[in-house]
Amino acid sequence: MHILVVDDEASQRDLLAGFLKKKGYTVTTAASGNEAIEKNKVSGFDLAILDLKMPELDGIETIEQMKKIDPETYFVVLTGYGTVESAVRAMKRGAYDYLNKPVNLDELELIIEHLRSEQNMHQELEILRAAVESEFKWDSFIAESPRMQEILSLISRVARSDTNVMILGESGTGKDLVARLIHNASHRKNNRFVAISCAALPETLLESELFGYERGAFSGADKRRIGRFELAHRGTLFLDEIGDIPISTQVKLLRVLQEFTFERLGGNAPIKVDVRLITATNQDLKKKIAVGTFREDLFYRLNVITIKLPALRDRKEDVKALAEHFVGKFAKKCGIGKKGISKKALNRLMRYGWPGNVRELENVMERAVVLSRGDYIDESDIPLEGDTTHLRVVSDLLADVEKEHIASVLAQADWNLTAAAARLGIHRNTLRLKIRQYGMKKEPQ
Repeated sequence: MHILVVDDEASQRDLLAGFLKKKGYTVTTAASGNEAIEKNKVSGFDLAILDLKMPELDGIETIEQMKKIDPETYFVVLTGYGTVESAVRAMKRGAYDYLNKPVNLDELELIIEHLRSEQNMHQELEILRAAVESEFKWDSFIAESPRMQEILSLISRVARSDTNVMILGESGTGKDLVARLIHNASHRKNNRFVAISCAALPETLLESELFGYERGAFSGADKRRIGRFELAHRGTLFLDEIGDIPISTQVKLLRVLQEFTFERLGGNAPIKVDVRLITATNQDLKKKIAVGTFREDLFYRLNVITIKLPALRDRKEDVKALAEHFVGKFAKKCGIGKKGISKKALNRLMRYGWPGNVRELENVMERAVVLSRGDYIDESDIPLEGDTTHLRVVSDLLADVEKEHIASVLAQADWNLTAAAARLGIHRNTLRLKIRQYGMKKEPQ
């Protein structure tokens, strides 16, 4: 990290420069704002630490000029007692943090550590974006919230290794998307990503799907079949809903993870594979271990690195961006012109609890795009589970239909209630109640 120290006081400048050099940083100094700007034209800096009160050009003006030269530079401002308001003003202009003078060096070191961590996260995200650009549609994974930004940073680090990963989260949070992102950002990206849902197949079929079988292994096995492990050789195998895998299959899976070999059903020749395994579940596997339905040794083999995805209700910052993404996606898919989302509709989306998570939001926005009539998706275009507004709308529509039908039958029966009730299939007293309810009267001839 290259740090620029800017202060018109030589003693303060030398103190900070000496401390930072001892910590292993490359340090350049400047005695004024103008000198700092000139040096910035020649060399880029990761961080500039500068005094707010300097002759000729103060700290705030210096930050503004330096940002024009290199927008990526971070700034920490130094302020004397009683000038905190100026420091706040500097932060509004782009400073990362501020310190009171005399400077507490331990506090300065802590700020730099936080800053470096943030810089590393941004760099990792850029690396990840570049790595998956050609293989994976980055915009399908929305991460505006701090929690999702942290997860993306973790993904970028995990992707570099072959370590087994377990992805935890409720249904609909995007566990399969994360698994694909890890694969497409890894050195295995040019080989297969093979996915299978352990909950979707019965025990006997799951085993044959994973390991394959030889001809004659069981009734109906008229030819050899390659299993998912072989298909994923040198690539990634994603086992979704791993908590539903039967105990007997868990034993065979454990052996593969220990020895990287297995036999097809009905065969005895060992098959060696090189597979990166990613698993996912929405269940509490430790509870399943306690009751004996999941092997503890397998759990620790699979759960080397854990990625826990938050529910959508716990990352509301992403709802707006996700909704807008899905509107664009489905408008394009359906050949519909560009649509926006009204403020009332967005407010409804933000208030909702999203029990079905991102998958539910995607379904809701697809329906809204298809059914909305104007250029904007409005509140009435977004029916949500448990939303009484939509239920009232539906109820009113049904009431209108019923009223028109009763009026038509009454007219045909010339308001003979007995005949009309028979045609409607209801009791005459019920018909009387409906007439009062809807305020219906026989029109004069």
